[in-house]
Amino acid sequence: MKIKELFSAHDMTVGPPWQRIAEFAVPMLIGNLAQQLYNTADSIVVGHYVGDNALAAVGSAAPILNLLLALFVGISTGAGIVISQNYGAGNREKLSESIGNCITLAAIASAVTMAAGVAVTTPMLRLLDTPASIINWSGDYLHIIFWGVAGCAFYNILSGILRGLGDSVSALAFLLLSTVLNIGLDVWFVAGFDMKVAGVALATVLAQGISAVMCLFKLLRMGDIFELTFSSLRLRRDSALRIVRIGIPSGITQAIMSVAMLVVQSLTNSLGESVIACNVIIMRVDGFAMMPNMSFGQAMSVYAGQNVGARKIDRVNEGLKQGSIMAVGFACAITACLLLFGHHLFALFTDTGALIDLAVRMMRILAPGYIAIAISQVLGGVMRGAGDTVTPMWISLFTTICLRVPLAYTLAWLTRCEEWPNGRPEALFISLLVPWVLGAVVSAVAYRRGGWRKALSADGLA
Repeated sequence: MKIKELFSAHDMTVGPPWQRIAEFAVPMLIGNLAQQLYNTADSIVVGHYVGDNALAAVGSAAPILNLLLALFVGISTGAGIVISQNYGAGNREKLSESIGNCITLAAIASAVTMAAGVAVTTPMLRLLDTPASIINWSGDYLHIIFWGVAGCAFYNILSGILRGLGDSVSALAFLLLSTVLNIGLDVWFVAGFDMKVAGVALATVLAQGISAVMCLFKLLRMGDIFELTFSSLRLRRDSALRIVRIGIPSGITQAIMSVAMLVVQSLTNSLGESVIACNVIIMRVDGFAMMPNMSFGQAMSVYAGQNVGARKIDRVNEGLKQGSIMAVGFACAITACLLLFGHHLFALFTDTGALIDLAVRMMRILAPGYIAIAISQVLGGVMRGAGDTVTPMWISLFTTICLRVPLAYTLAWLTRCEEWPNGRPEALFISLLVPWVLGAVVSAVAYRRGGWRKALSADGLA
């Protein structure tokens, strides 16, 4: 394949399914790695150059930020699915209209999120009992992010459009450049200009804004596939509602899961500093371990979307089988690495032997769950690609809200003892493993029942 072809739209309705899925998933995997580095750069820089309070300030802002950015997640998901279906169907007019409407929705979402974020930042920080020593820094960080939130909105939604067209390489290139730029600006603003927490927030805003502009220029050069005109930017009721209808369930899932994480975090805090530190270490490793699963889930969503648009349903089922084999294979390798080398991984974060041993014990509980997550992500990706984002949403909400949160508190209460008066730390990780496994089972049942096929009928694609 020529270099130029890598940075172009890819038709996933022809060729071996495993090859098309891999061509898309590998750049996504690299991109997710970059995103993980991007997300940790702010914390690393302020922790090193400013101190622990600055590190805590950036960390305490994360749940609020994730909650208020849920709208972008929804529109980005809807954009990728609708565009992949229109591209697969070869409908140039509809594709142009949907891309234009996605851009307009990004502008609207930016304005809404900026206004809401600036207004609720301080009240939410107080509601969460943010310590007085860091509340001002947390507020400064969030206010700057929300004032410049348009860059984040347009990057996420425009890169979602590129991925919907099968071009995950361009989205990856822009993300890598944005990551390098963000880290460089972090160090420059914080170490060079002593801007403290405000410096890393400004670096994030500028890096995301530049990556958004690059995505837009890339789309403007794809005139052979679609036309981006002022007419296509005008909101069309059917197109806009379809994007929102498909995408909003993913946004709702993101928001509610963020709230659930806050609830479980309070239980984690009650178990003591060693468990808090253990949980932080494991979640950092978990962020990297989840990447292949997330990448295959996103790849299957675009693959299914394009083939559904082309009305090649048999090819969707064939791709599911081959994609599942690849995803589960990666998950098994990751599980083996965590079980065999977990001790060495955790030693990168701390020199405390007791803490490393505790993390190893907890990871032994959690590691097999990555195989279950691989299955859930692939099945969920296919259902979302077909336009059925509601079923994966309900599965996520059930396993997170109805199962994980009550199970964590129940297990903690049942395992109280003299050493662990508020419950054993195993409660936290068993309450993650069980929903992951059950989620895979429920996803398989939902896929076989064929609710996603009804979504095709509703959109006139069956």
